[in-house]
Amino acid sequence: MKASEDRPEQDCADLVMSVEGRAWAFCFLPLHTSIWKMLLAAMCLALLGCLQAQELKGHVSIILLGATGDLAKKYLWQGLFQLYLDEAGKGHSFSFHGAALTAPQQGQKLMDKALESLSCPKDLVPSRCDELKGQFLQLSQYRQLKTVEDYQTLNKDIETQVQQDGLWEAGRIFYFSVPPFAYADIARNINSSCRPHPGAWLRVVFEKPFGHDHLSAQQLASELGSFFQEEEMYRVDHYLGKQAVAQILPFRDQNRKALDGLWNRHHVERVEIILKETIDAEGRASFYEEYGVIRDTLQNHLTEILTLVAMELPLNISSSAAVLQHKLQAFQALRGLQKSSAILGQYQAYSGQVRRELQKPDGFQSLTPTFAGVLVHIDNLRWEGVPFILMSGKALDERVGYVRIVFKNRAYCTQSERHWVPEQSRCLPQQIIFYIGHGELGHPAILVSRNLFKPSLPTQSWEEVQDQPGLHLFGRPLSDYYAYRPVREQDAYSTLLSHIFHCRKESFITTENLLASWVFWTPLLDSLAFEVPRPYPGGAENGQLLDFEFSGGQLTFSQQQLEVLIPDLVSVPKPSDFQVLGAQYRQSPLITAWPEELISKLASDIEAAAVQAVRLFGKFHLALSGGSSPIALFQQLATGHYSFPWAHTHLWLVDERCVPLSDPDSNFQGLQAHLLQHVRVPYYNIHPMPVHLHQRLCAEEDQGAQTYASEISALVANSSFDLVLLGMGTDGHTASLFPQSPTGLDGDQLVVLTESPFRPHQRMSLSLPLINRAKKVAVLVMGRTKREITTLVSRVGHEPKKWPISGVVPLSGQLIWYMDYEAFLG
Repeated sequence: MKASEDRPEQDCADLVMSVEGRAWAFCFLPLHTSIWKMLLAAMCLALLGCLQAQELKGHVSIILLGATGDLAKKYLWQGLFQLYLDEAGKGHSFSFHGAALTAPQQGQKLMDKALESLSCPKDLVPSRCDELKGQFLQLSQYRQLKTVEDYQTLNKDIETQVQQDGLWEAGRIFYFSVPPFAYADIARNINSSCRPHPGAWLRVVFEKPFGHDHLSAQQLASELGSFFQEEEMYRVDHYLGKQAVAQILPFRDQNRKALDGLWNRHHVERVEIILKETIDAEGRASFYEEYGVIRDTLQNHLTEILTLVAMELPLNISSSAAVLQHKLQAFQALRGLQKSSAILGQYQAYSGQVRRELQKPDGFQSLTPTFAGVLVHIDNLRWEGVPFILMSGKALDERVGYVRIVFKNRAYCTQSERHWVPEQSRCLPQQIIFYIGHGELGHPAILVSRNLFKPSLPTQSWEEVQDQPGLHLFGRPLSDYYAYRPVREQDAYSTLLSHIFHCRKESFITTENLLASWVFWTPLLDSLAFEVPRPYPGGAENGQLLDFEFSGGQLTFSQQQLEVLIPDLVSVPKPSDFQVLGAQYRQSPLITAWPEELISKLASDIEAAAVQAVRLFGKFHLALSGGSSPIALFQQLATGHYSFPWAHTHLWLVDERCVPLSDPDSNFQGLQAHLLQHVRVPYYNIHPMPVHLHQRLCAEEDQGAQTYASEISALVANSSFDLVLLGMGTDGHTASLFPQSPTGLDGDQLVVLTESPFRPHQRMSLSLPLINRAKKVAVLVMGRTKREITTLVSRVGHEPKKWPISGVVPLSGQLIWYMDYEAFLG
């Protein structure tokens, strides 16, 4: 506390001492008048009460290690400035020391550049902002901290400053914005040479990662524990400072009456904890290759949020000790994870980025996941059987983070939805969402379905969000929610630095909780170490490729599993090295193998798609091409797939020659001979093309194409087949869509009559627009004669009039190429 001559309590101020962090006043009073003695005693007692009420008033030194790094430039300096704005004039004095290994002159320049971007809240008067910013810059200085002597010098400088300014030292904060490998040396130097004197506090702040697994986390914790007490250490998970996350416990506390009966397995259907990013790992390949998405976000951010949702609520949420103890109990109730609890993905450009940034050889293929979904269960009475879904990834379709609690809905409303009243209808979804930020809404928010209850939030810091017509969140318009946003948005680091300053430990990770988290995650990470992640293209192009389903304790991708991608055709491994390879062809997944293995793989994939479609929709619509290539596939399906749901499968033709169906050249005849006579498909589920009507073949006036199109429209939802099997001709044709006959390449027709350059010339075919409506398209290419067209088509763009196969681009489905080695490699 700075000395001030015009303050009446100055007579006692000189006698204020700090003992174990508490200020005590001893007043030596004049004895010539009892009245003066009584007045001065009263003043001393008042001062003592003030000092005790305000607790640790005095000088605080904040040392930012790594002051010129990215984190410091983006967040930490702004957070420290916000701390100064909040605390200036409240009794403490400050000094800010930016520290790094860089030499003083260069370091000061870098730090000054970082400080240029400091900004004030919008509600602060500009003149006051300028004044406080000027003060902050004067109080901030750079110093090189490299040797033991540097730390000793820092310690002497702080003590000298305190003495010269007539202050007493309250404490020091050391913020470690440096890589974990540097922690031990810095901690040793602080402990030996830069601790404050007894009676002043010390707080050291660490950034993640806190270890790589349970063993390394134990070792790091043990090492740091040899230098610092547990109460001195603050491990930062900046998501705990996000406003929506920081509000989870207060929200639960303020709405206990409404939530007590709902926050349990009887009413909660599932909990989703999601963090999606559009950016990839470019520029951070070294870090990401070591840690991957699970260690980067799930083990810390998402798990911490999970404990806030799942933990038992203490009677007093202001008690740091109680909150941390209840979080630990939530960790201890987590059911162990199995390999089947997780699904992994990797965006296709990742391995190339790793090769470039880490100078890996051309053939290097990383197994590091950039996307993960994990299914978590909690074995206690409150949450038994409730799935907690944790999901995070890079190169996804949007940037958004949220916690979504979805409640069970057992209601049925007799009136149609247009008559439902949002505040009353029990049929509307019931959910609570802690919206962390970004996404469609663009800011932090708390959303509660109007048909659930009206929440209570602190009005001084949260305000209702105005309706935004046209904005839908989680399937419902914004008007269906009680929606609240922060009155003033604040960066997570600003919040956490304030908590560090005020000794609020509940927003940080204790050693015990850290190790409990690694005990939970390490077995899963070990089991997934050699798992091949599913490749995905990135961004909006991912489509439904990363969709997943959960049943029991297992997660599975909704679409069939693909093998790892190979970077390009030039670096393809030799066929003899692998049985089945995955690659990329025309920006779509490619499966390649020897013919027998390829057919076996394709048959298995078709069966998997059939089983899934029947499970979800009760039927499977499969459109098959004719020709010689699919014969081996038909035989495989007929003889090796006894679990195929044929009774619920509809079989359609992709194309047909204009010959009687009994003719050996008929595609239907080939299907009949090699598949239909061997499996039990209901006759009314078999849909041959009507090429032979009124004893005429493909006569336009008979409208066979229109008849087939009408049948498809009537039976196939949205005319979207579950799977279409195509081939590719040596001229680039597919189905019966030929370069010389542009019919069916565009327009509204679903089924068309076309002309083939080969006998028989007349054909009937599904159109390209109809094919592109399919949920999944598989292109089967086999034989050495296809090598030339395979190479050519790999290089061309979207030119269906020249090469009809290049126009196969499913609108919202997935395209997969199946090629044998001769077609792929020659």
